[in-house]
Parts: sequence; C-alpha cells; structure tokens
Amino acid sequence: MPKPGGSRRAELLSLAARLFAERGFVSTTVRDIADAAGILSGSLYHHFDSKESMADEILTGFLDELFGTYAEIVAAGHGPRETLEAVVTASFDSIHRRPAEVAIYQNEAKHLMQLPRFAYLVDRNAEFRKLWNGILTDGVGAGVFRQDLDVELVYRFIRDTVWVAVRWYNPDGALTSDAVAKQYLGILLDGIGTKSG
Repeated sequence: MPKPGGSRRAELLSLAARLFAERGFVSTTVRDIADAAGILSGSLYHHFDSKESMADEILTGFLDELFGTYAEIVAAGHGPRETLEAVVTASFDSIHRRPAEVAIYQNEAKHLMQLPRFAYLVDRNAEFRKLWNGILTDGVGAGVFRQDLDVELVYRFIRDTVWVAVRWYNPDGALTSDAVAKQYLGILLDGIGTKSG
C-alpha cells in the first residue's frame, strides 16, 4: 500500500539525496532540505520524522534495488566471467541512474554505520564482499581467471575502482555507462598493453 503523499515523498527524497550527495549528510540540515523544496521545515516533518529517516529510506531503496539486480544476475547461472561482466555493467548502470544515492553510500556509509538504525549497512557490505569473492573464486576454480589471483586484493581493487567512478562519471557526457563498463572490463580482463610479436 503506498504511503500518503507518495509522489511528494519521492520528490522530497530525491531532493534530499541530491543535497546529501553534494553537501554531505552531516552538513545538510532539515531546514536546507525544506528550503530547497520551497516548504517550511515543519511541513517536512509531515512526511519524515528526521533527516536520518530520509537517508535510511534513500539508502534502503537504492541497496534493495542494486542487490536485487545482483541476485538476478547470479541466478541466471552464467559462467564466472559473464557473471563478473554483468555485475560490473550493472554497477556502472547504477552509478548512471542513481548517482546521488551512490555518492551518499560512498561518502557517508562509514559514518552512518555507527548509528543503530543503519546497522544493515554492515550486513550489506559483507554481502557485497561475499558476492564478488564468490565470483572471483569460482573463476579461478574454473580456470577463466588466473590461478595466482589474490581474490581479496582483486575484490578490493574492483570495489574501489568501480564505485569511485561516481566522482567523475557524467550521466550527460559522451560515454554511456555501458561504454564505460566495456572499457573498464577490457582493462580489467585484458589489460592495456598490446600483445607483442
């Protein structure tokens, strides 16, 4: 059942997400959000009891969608290389479609995890690590990734190099998220050097 004022709530959440991403969660006040929406702070409290509630709803919606996509990819049962390619492509697509939410997660998760209502972020981080490590381990076992791969190191490298793209990727730029994902995967899986000889 939709919440009362559903579309207004969605507008306010979108506005809050943009402000949290641009200014930071701590630096953004309820008044800032209300001012940007052209309403009084008290009116914002008709929809949300705090900015923490807003951040919680923003992150929960984003992460549920992202992990739902990951689950569909894994359930498709493709090989490790194809699964890795699909997960990377989905991640860049998420940066394209939900840049504010990705920026909030990247910039604020460490701080928010210290608050009890955001304890689920610790679980999501563990789930994320398990997913990527599983794909990489399966790939090593199947012989499609190098046998000498340090899975934990490669996981950290992929995690950090994919998601930091939210700081430079331009959704209105010349490269689509799919094109960026293809370039990234080419570098990751095939390197940047030419084969000599």
